[in-house]
Amino acid sequence: MQKGFSLIELMVTVAIIGILAAVAFPSYQSYLVKGNRAATQAFMVDVENRQKQYLLDARSYAGDVATLGMAAPSDVSNFYTISIAASATPPAFTITATPIAGTRQESDGALTLDSSGAKSPADKW
Repeated sequence: MQKGFSLIELMVTVAIIGILAAVAFPSYQSYLVKGNRAATQAFMVDVENRQKQYLLDARSYAGDVATLGMAAPSDVSNFYTISIAASATPPAFTITATPIAGTRQESDGALTLDSSGAKSPADKW
């Protein structure tokens, strides 16, 4: 009597693993997108706080992240472009995180946060 697996048993095992992978992979991709979005949102809140400190010192808001002495971490800069639109009267700003084309975040859409604390799109914050 020989011991081992038959070809049919191996094929069934491969099929089961394939089905599990087909179900798990999209969920995994979704969690990666949500994780990158959360890191970007946290960075945007940090920029918002720095903007408020900068306003106290300079009486205006900064027009870019570098003026605030900040740099986006790699988990943000690899997937999003961060920009700041500042206006002088009344002092206001809008921070926008735009997904970089060709990354998995591309379909996620842009995130915005303004000086009044308004966040959009609301369903992603």
